[in-house]
Amino acid sequence: MNACDGHVVDLSNGLESLPVFIQHNSDGQTFPAFQYSPDNVKGPGCTVDPSEVTLPGCSCRSLACFTVSCTCLQTHGQAYDSTGTLLNIARTDAGYCSPVFECNVLCACSDSCLNRVVQRGLRLRLEVFSTRNRGWGVRTLEPIPRGTFVCEYAGEVISFEEARRRQLAQGSKENNYIIAIREHAGTGSIAETFVDPALVGNVGRFLNHSCLPNLFMLPVRVHSVVPRLALFASRDIDAQEELTFDYSGGYSNQPPAQLLSTQRDAAIQASRTDGLQRKECHCGAKSCAQFLPLDLSILN
Repeated sequence: MNACDGHVVDLSNGLESLPVFIQHNSDGQTFPAFQYSPDNVKGPGCTVDPSEVTLPGCSCRSLACFTVSCTCLQTHGQAYDSTGTLLNIARTDAGYCSPVFECNVLCACSDSCLNRVVQRGLRLRLEVFSTRNRGWGVRTLEPIPRGTFVCEYAGEVISFEEARRRQLAQGSKENNYIIAIREHAGTGSIAETFVDPALVGNVGRFLNHSCLPNLFMLPVRVHSVVPRLALFASRDIDAQEELTFDYSGGYSNQPPAQLLSTQRDAAIQASRTDGLQRKECHCGAKSCAQFLPLDLSILN
């Protein structure tokens, strides 16, 4: 059902601040069974509970934090402007992305602090709908300005071993929802986070891949050292437009040998897939790579 129908179905079952609408078509496509969670949850092999508060807070007593006095902003920098829009979006095209740190539950500032955006949850009217040739997708029911936080890609936070086990156990026609985030923190130091919303997840699990996406993913830390995978608008987005992101991350911060993004790479690296069938990409972009991204580092 969509927002215009008399009968509205909320995919989140009231767990989000706004309902997540579902458009049911008569094409017979089966809606997947999963447990809705707006936040990351601890999964098999995860050593740190994402809900555990592990980051320190600031002692600001004002309604909003300012760089001159806030230890959070002094340590990690200011990420948002006065409207909650992400600053320095151009850096996402520089070949890397930097994580964002928000004020958290231990901070003395108010809930209206400008450094609290992702933690406020969903603020846009989104609808899950049946696409023509890519299964389920997500579209916005309202315009979204560039730099606006849209939603998280939330799910089970699992270990590398569990991510590998799940991916190897998947059939050729099953969808792979596992996203691997690798953050480089100095020479030889790499923090890895694996999120799988297949069984437990939010509206982000229905976002399709595109080789020319209108969203980009950014690790955002709030209360925990475990990052939230936040999706922001990379450009102004019109109402009724499908929301997509690049499953490979779009920052080119992984070694090319690990991340296959073009048909030429697929042919060169075919011997490394161990018979795993690459899935075709149907995003329709002129720059389409023909195949969905495949992170071989989880399999090897």
